[in-house]
Amino acid sequence: MATSGTYVTEVPLKGSAEKHYKSWKSENHVFPDTIGQHIHNVVVHEGEHDAHGSIRSWDYTYDGKKETFKERREIDDENKTLTKRGLEGHAMEQLKVFDVIYQFIPTSEDTCVCKLTMLWEKRNDDFPEPSGYMKFVKQMVVDIEGHVAKA
Repeated sequence: MATSGTYVTEVPLKGSAEKHYKSWKSENHVFPDTIGQHIHNVVVHEGEHDAHGSIRSWDYTYDGKKETFKERREIDDENKTLTKRGLEGHAMEQLKVFDVIYQFIPTSEDTCVCKLTMLWEKRNDDFPEPSGYMKFVKQMVVDIEGHVAKA
Protein backbone atom coordinates (compact mmCIF):
# COMPACT_ATOMS: atom_id res chain seq x y z
CA MET A 1 0.00 0.00 0.00
CA ALA A 2 1.30 3.44 -0.94
CA THR A 3 1.81 6.19 1.60
CA SER A 4 -1.15 8.38 2.46
CA GLY A 5 -1.61 11.33 4.73
CA THR A 6 -3.51 14.40 5.82
CA TYR A 7 -2.31 17.98 6.02
CA VAL A 8 -4.27 20.56 8.02
CA THR A 9 -3.62 24.27 8.40
CA GLU A 10 -5.64 27.35 9.29
CA VAL A 11 -5.46 30.70 7.51
CA PRO A 12 -6.82 33.77 9.36
CA LEU A 13 -8.71 36.05 6.95
CA LYS A 14 -10.29 39.49 6.92
CA GLY A 15 -13.88 39.38 5.73
CA SER A 16 -16.79 37.29 6.89
CA ALA A 17 -16.88 33.52 6.57
CA GLU A 18 -19.97 33.93 4.37
CA LYS A 19 -18.12 36.16 1.88
CA HIS A 20 -15.10 33.87 1.65
CA TYR A 21 -17.26 30.76 1.31
CA LYS A 22 -19.33 32.42 -1.42
CA SER A 23 -16.18 33.38 -3.32
CA TRP A 24 -14.80 29.83 -3.30
CA LYS A 25 -18.20 28.25 -3.96
CA SER A 26 -19.70 30.57 -6.59
CA GLU A 27 -17.14 33.03 -7.93
CA ASN A 28 -14.33 30.90 -9.36
CA HIS A 29 -14.89 32.59 -12.73
CA VAL A 30 -13.24 35.76 -11.34
CA PHE A 31 -10.14 33.95 -10.07
CA PRO A 32 -8.18 34.41 -13.34
CA ASP A 33 -8.69 38.19 -12.99
CA THR A 34 -8.03 38.37 -9.24
CA ILE A 35 -5.27 35.78 -8.75
CA GLY A 36 -4.07 35.34 -12.32
CA GLN A 37 -0.54 34.60 -11.12
CA HIS A 38 -2.00 31.26 -9.92
CA ILE A 39 -5.23 30.54 -11.82
CA HIS A 40 -5.52 31.06 -15.59
CA ASN A 41 -8.87 29.46 -16.40
CA VAL A 42 -11.78 27.66 -14.73
CA VAL A 43 -14.22 25.61 -16.84
CA VAL A 44 -17.41 23.92 -15.61
CA HIS A 45 -17.90 20.61 -17.45
CA GLU A 46 -20.98 19.23 -15.66
CA GLY A 47 -23.59 20.77 -13.40
CA GLU A 48 -24.19 24.34 -12.38
CA HIS A 49 -21.32 26.63 -11.47
CA ASP A 50 -22.01 26.50 -7.72
CA ALA A 51 -23.79 23.14 -7.49
CA HIS A 52 -22.94 20.11 -5.40
CA GLY A 53 -21.49 17.41 -7.65
CA SER A 54 -20.44 19.76 -10.43
CA ILE A 55 -17.24 18.96 -12.30
CA ARG A 56 -14.77 21.65 -13.30
CA SER A 57 -11.20 21.95 -14.44
CA TRP A 58 -8.59 24.49 -13.47
CA ASP A 59 -5.59 25.72 -15.47
CA TYR A 60 -2.94 27.07 -13.12
CA THR A 61 0.77 27.61 -12.59
CA TYR A 62 2.40 25.50 -9.91
CA ASP A 63 6.11 25.62 -9.19
CA GLY A 64 6.67 27.60 -12.40
CA LYS A 65 4.88 25.06 -14.63
CA LYS A 66 1.43 25.16 -16.22
CA GLU A 67 -0.79 22.37 -14.91
CA THR A 68 -4.42 21.28 -14.97
CA PHE A 69 -6.69 19.82 -12.30
CA LYS A 70 -10.14 18.33 -12.79
CA GLU A 71 -12.34 18.05 -9.71
CA ARG A 72 -15.78 17.04 -8.49
CA ARG A 73 -17.07 19.34 -5.77
CA GLU A 74 -18.99 18.58 -2.66
CA ILE A 75 -20.76 21.49 -0.99
CA ASP A 76 -21.96 21.79 2.60
CA ASP A 77 -23.64 25.20 2.96
CA GLU A 78 -24.54 24.64 6.61
CA ASN A 79 -20.87 24.25 7.61
CA LYS A 80 -19.51 26.59 4.89
CA THR A 81 -17.39 23.74 3.58
CA LEU A 82 -16.28 23.05 0.02
CA THR A 83 -14.51 19.81 -0.92
CA LYS A 84 -12.64 19.38 -4.20
CA ARG A 85 -12.10 15.71 -5.08
CA GLY A 86 -9.35 15.20 -7.63
CA LEU A 87 -10.35 13.31 -10.78
CA GLU A 88 -7.66 14.04 -13.39
CA GLY A 89 -4.70 16.28 -14.04
CA HIS A 90 -1.06 16.67 -13.17
CA ALA A 91 -1.42 16.02 -9.44
CA MET A 92 -3.43 12.87 -10.16
CA GLU A 93 -0.51 11.38 -12.11
CA GLN A 94 1.23 10.84 -8.76
CA LEU A 95 -1.76 10.67 -6.42
CA LYS A 96 -4.57 8.13 -6.22
CA VAL A 97 -6.49 10.33 -3.74
CA PHE A 98 -6.28 14.11 -3.67
CA ASP A 99 -9.04 15.93 -1.79
CA VAL A 100 -8.83 19.54 -0.68
CA ILE A 101 -11.38 20.71 1.90
CA TYR A 102 -11.97 24.42 2.55
CA GLN A 103 -14.00 25.24 5.68
CA PHE A 104 -14.69 28.88 6.54
CA ILE A 105 -15.16 29.35 10.28
CA PRO A 106 -16.31 32.73 11.67
CA THR A 107 -14.07 34.28 14.34
CA SER A 108 -15.92 37.62 14.47
CA GLU A 109 -18.45 39.52 12.37
CA ASP A 110 -15.82 40.49 9.81
CA THR A 111 -13.05 37.91 10.22
CA CYS A 112 -12.79 34.16 9.81
CA VAL A 113 -10.41 31.26 9.54
CA CYS A 114 -10.12 29.04 6.49
CA LYS A 115 -9.36 25.55 7.74
CA LEU A 116 -7.63 23.73 4.90
CA THR A 117 -7.48 19.96 4.96
CA MET A 118 -5.72 17.97 2.27
CA LEU A 119 -6.24 14.21 2.11
CA TRP A 120 -3.87 12.33 -0.18
CA GLU A 121 -2.61 8.92 -1.15
CA LYS A 122 0.37 8.41 -3.44
CA ARG A 123 0.13 5.98 -6.36
CA ASN A 124 3.41 4.47 -5.20
CA ASP A 125 6.10 5.29 -2.69
CA ASP A 126 8.51 6.58 -5.37
CA PHE A 127 6.47 9.79 -5.64
CA PRO A 128 7.09 12.70 -3.23
CA GLU A 129 4.53 13.80 -0.66
CA PRO A 130 2.33 16.64 -2.00
CA SER A 131 3.30 19.22 0.64
CA GLY A 132 4.01 21.76 -2.12
CA TYR A 133 0.40 21.59 -3.24
CA MET A 134 -0.72 22.43 0.30
CA LYS A 135 1.50 25.52 0.28
CA PHE A 136 0.07 26.43 -3.15
CA VAL A 137 -3.56 26.15 -1.99
CA LYS A 138 -2.81 28.11 1.18
CA GLN A 139 -1.21 30.90 -0.89
CA MET A 140 -4.30 31.10 -3.13
CA VAL A 141 -6.54 31.50 -0.07
CA VAL A 142 -4.27 34.30 1.20
CA ASP A 143 -4.10 36.01 -2.20
CA ILE A 144 -7.88 36.00 -2.83
CA GLU A 145 -8.46 37.65 0.56
CA GLY A 146 -8.06 41.18 -0.87
CA HIS A 147 -10.72 40.56 -3.52
CA VAL A 148 -13.15 39.15 -0.97
CA ALA A 149 -12.57 42.02 1.46
CA LYS A 150 -13.47 44.55 -1.29
CA ALA A 151 -16.65 42.73 -2.31
